[in-house]
Amino acid sequence: MSTARNLTNPLLTAYELGPISLPNRVLMAPMTRLRADRDGVPGDLMVSYYAQRAGAGLIVSEGITPSTDGRQYLTEPGLHTEAQVEGWRRVTTAVHEAGGRIFAQIMHAGRGGHPDNRPDHGVPTAPSAVGRTSLVHTLDGKVEPVVPRAMTLEEVERTVEDHAEAARAAVRAGFDGVEIHGANGYLLHQFLADNTNLRTDRYGGDVAGRIRFAVEVAEATADAIGADRVGIRLSPGNPEAEMVESDPTPVYRSLLAALSPLGLAYLHVADVRDHPALDEARRHWNGTLVGNTGEHVETTQEGAAALIADGRADLVSIGRPYISNPDVVERIADGFPWEPIAEKDFHYTSGPHGYVDYPDRFSRRADLVAPLS
Repeated sequence: MSTARNLTNPLLTAYELGPISLPNRVLMAPMTRLRADRDGVPGDLMVSYYAQRAGAGLIVSEGITPSTDGRQYLTEPGLHTEAQVEGWRRVTTAVHEAGGRIFAQIMHAGRGGHPDNRPDHGVPTAPSAVGRTSLVHTLDGKVEPVVPRAMTLEEVERTVEDHAEAARAAVRAGFDGVEIHGANGYLLHQFLADNTNLRTDRYGGDVAGRIRFAVEVAEATADAIGADRVGIRLSPGNPEAEMVESDPTPVYRSLLAALSPLGLAYLHVADVRDHPALDEARRHWNGTLVGNTGEHVETTQEGAAALIADGRADLVSIGRPYISNPDVVERIADGFPWEPIAEKDFHYTSGPHGYVDYPDRFSRRADLVAPLS
């Protein structure tokens, strides 16, 4: 099949992300895949998985727990032991040798955790003792959720430092930077949302209180490794994981106003059905904006390119197409469609099937992207 090269596609133009030169504007979105071992250590399969996808302008890893308390799944990777750091160093080395760049997403589960998914079998902690109703995925099947324990002030402050320590560990492991996960029902989002933060101390109550934890995490992480190597992901108005935000606008405008002076590498936002999250971010964020066409909305090559062409985002995150298309960028450049997502039953299991066994139909070539201007 003969195809025309499509290097005029805005997704294939270069971009300077602080100290990092990106050859294209495609960011591989973080996606939970659960292939670490029970100690949270990445192995050979994860090395192969990420290296296969090094054609992205920037890879953001799956969510990585900064502590035992932050774990959501038993085979979720971590960045709080030296064995985990060493495992990730093998991953980052492979990505860099394949010509790629990779950030670590730091993700604390908060109330999404479960004793069956923790090596210490501890009860998860969260802003308030408000549990979820949905079943929890474990290696033994779905189980009933547990009500988390409300964090003490000391635990809140320690968790801020856990994020900073995980960022330092990420740098030791060879990551080019980190993304703080403040979206989709995880811990930072739980502090921001109406139904999960019932605190009456300085981390709750009014808008200033509810954004405080997210701001302190961003400040501590930026101080740890440099603000230009720290991104943050937010999902204003996203009801994922039973989150309720009756009026996201004042909360997130205040949050962006507090984060903007830090000089972070980027803000990563997905559109949602009932709130103009991406357009709000474009108006109120003064730095690099990573856009996504939306949670549970099919990402297409045309839709992703339009975000850049229309000025709604500077970079575009692409998630699920990367599961069955290790060569997402190469297919854009060569005018080939993305293969549909296949074998969903293997997304969150162990082993290579549905993980590293998709064909990479094009060898990577340096001329697949526009040169730096």
